[in-house]
Amino acid sequence: MAMDAGTIERMIRETLPDARVSIEDLRGDGDHYAAHVVSSAFKGKSRVQQHQMVYQALQGKMGNELHALALQTSVPDDA
Repeated sequence: MAMDAGTIERMIRETLPDARVSIEDLRGDGDHYAAHVVSSAFKGKSRVQQHQMVYQALQGKMGNELHALALQTSVPDDA
């Protein structure tokens, strides 16, 4: 079963409340998304750690309901 962009965004924001999240459905199939997540929680973390934080927010949905997620993460400019 595919996930919708709103669910992905909600799950990320529940774990990273200050996050600015933009989601794009790459194929229109609800299975392949690109996400850009900006959060001050990423400050001082490596890119791998930042991505792990987002994957943890998705609570094991990656590889199941969510087939592919092209992920970009960053710290806000003012952090």
